[in-house]
Amino acid sequence: MIFLKAPWRIGVDVGGTFTDMVVAGADGALHVFKVPSVPADPARGVMNAVAKVAADLGLSQGDFLGQCAFFAHGSTVATNTLLERKGVRVGLLTTEGFRDSLEIRRGIRSNPWDHRSPYPEVLVPRSLRRPVAGRLDTHGKELVPLDLDQVRAAGERFRAEGVEAVAICLMNAFANSAHEEAAAVAVAESWGGDWIARSSAVAPIIGEYERSSTTVVSAYVAPRVVGYLEALEATLAAGGLRHRLFMLQSNGGAVSVGQIAERPVNLILSGPAAGVGSMRHLAEVSGHDDLLSMEIGGTSCDVMLMGAGRIAITDALSVADYDLVIPSVDIHTVGAGGGTIAGVDAAGMLFAGPAGAGADPGPACYGLGGTEPTVTDANLVLGRLKPGAYAGGSVTLDLEKARDAVRSRVAEPLGLSVEQGAAGIIRLVEQNLLHAVERISVQRGENPRRFRLVACGGAGPMHGAPVGRRLGCAAVYVPRQAGAFCALGMLHSDVRQDFMDVHFQELDTIPEQPIEARFRALEARARALLSEEGFAPEAMRTERELDLRYDGQQWDLRIPVAPEHGPAEIRDSFEREYEQRFGHLVPGGRILIAALRVVGRGLLPPLAAATVPPATLPAAPVERRPVFIDARRGTLMAEIYRGSALLPGHVLSGPLLIEEETTTIFAGPDDRVTVDRAGNYLITFADREDAA
Repeated sequence: MIFLKAPWRIGVDVGGTFTDMVVAGADGALHVFKVPSVPADPARGVMNAVAKVAADLGLSQGDFLGQCAFFAHGSTVATNTLLERKGVRVGLLTTEGFRDSLEIRRGIRSNPWDHRSPYPEVLVPRSLRRPVAGRLDTHGKELVPLDLDQVRAAGERFRAEGVEAVAICLMNAFANSAHEEAAAVAVAESWGGDWIARSSAVAPIIGEYERSSTTVVSAYVAPRVVGYLEALEATLAAGGLRHRLFMLQSNGGAVSVGQIAERPVNLILSGPAAGVGSMRHLAEVSGHDDLLSMEIGGTSCDVMLMGAGRIAITDALSVADYDLVIPSVDIHTVGAGGGTIAGVDAAGMLFAGPAGAGADPGPACYGLGGTEPTVTDANLVLGRLKPGAYAGGSVTLDLEKARDAVRSRVAEPLGLSVEQGAAGIIRLVEQNLLHAVERISVQRGENPRRFRLVACGGAGPMHGAPVGRRLGCAAVYVPRQAGAFCALGMLHSDVRQDFMDVHFQELDTIPEQPIEARFRALEARARALLSEEGFAPEAMRTERELDLRYDGQQWDLRIPVAPEHGPAEIRDSFEREYEQRFGHLVPGGRILIAALRVVGRGLLPPLAAATVPPATLPAAPVERRPVFIDARRGTLMAEIYRGSALLPGHVLSGPLLIEEETTTIFAGPDDRVTVDRAGNYLITFADREDAA
């Protein structure tokens, strides 16, 4: 039976294959639990995890939830609703003359040379895009009054057509929300529905198409997402939870279910963005704040960069080729995970991904009906994974089923042995992982040699050392709870609210035209919402940012600023960031302010640091077995260690495997593994240990 000191915090991450739950006691002790996800009903996966943990603690479900002080949840429900086109029927109110902007998309294509690939299906058919008269200028001044009769007529049309949610996006509403607010009241009267999304509330930005697209997606997913969250919160409350359910947003911060209802689109990256909390925690405990995370789960790999303790936030996001403008952690995702399916195409070429086996049927070795070889099957064939119970007994790995899948779908078509086929799968996948990490580091002017690669997720530590070595990283860092990286991050995530004020002004004119009053107005809004979430003034913090650009350019850089900063200090910060990103400057160039931003944070008390006793005896392997290393060295005998027996101060030389509860760590012959004082693993390379 597990002992846990109350009160505790709970973080739950629902992934494509597993639902991870991390529970942190009042003394800082962490326990990780995994149960299979239930894609058809994610809430059941959450409640299955609650039941399992309560049973392992020897508590009733009511006692377990009743002693919880903070419950955070990351979910892919919003993402999957959009990807699978399972949202509701949406109607759109737009300004006369702009009915088709949602479909025209400003001609945007991710590949400007590809003119043949069709755009995704427009979420609102033309018959439900209803133009209404009324116009504001770019400063928010009314030019033409809003025609409320047309708005009411549109509402009647929506009711007749069975519309379930309405999006409202009127020209220049970012400058003045009055027309949209009046339209929301009028359409509600004649339509009779409940779900209305206003662009001035969802995405108050310049860019009529992007604002429309974001608002439509928010309306499209709202009934499904908010309905799921409200039902889950009610179920948890009925089960004994006394506090609010908090959700992780795309910006890496938490928010209560009640406050996310107006902007459910902000949950699009809910699960992966929770890694921000883990990155900040790892930077603190390791003393190293230049980190690259490679979080590999069952279906995908999410890559994120922390430079000097700062994780980049972006507003431009594309999901399933739908353009969104919401504050989001800058994450690059590729289809490479433990469940990534491999095979041989019609041209006789080996492929791996992007399709995955998911939780059902899963990899062939799960024995649940899957027949396609996956990365997990390949690792099992190569001896890197051990047959038998895995992830706390949630699944059982069958070596023969893995060999059969690799043999029939890869090895025999290519005229290779089973081991060669499995090795080819791993080499190809690790090359894809390398490109993914390069995309967010090398291609943005960052030198990987100054970074540590954080290998996390259930499958990340298996590939961390090979990818880190090829990338040129100083070292690889593996948290002991790597298999539940995002769920762990939720326990270290503050509550966060983002606010924006579109405002154009030349930077050097700030002394003559102060912007302090605008910043203070945004900060007041932030504090009001944080107060509603239950935070006292001393537990609130606000941060200021400016969107800046050189005159004549289209895109902005987001630059942190302080109240005491003047134009000279702000220019220096902007030019450092600009040169880092683009490799050049415009000396003496005219810099424009495009928007003011305020980030409001509700600070949770830090988790207590668990005491990890140092090692007093040398580490002893539990077994030795043959493990495939690489094409040059083939298969070597590797020492196998139990993670639970490794303590701070232990130093191990590869080749080796460390079997943890939720992951397996691989280190090659030229790698050294050190257990640091926090109990995490630092992998260094023999030829560049000084860099670590």
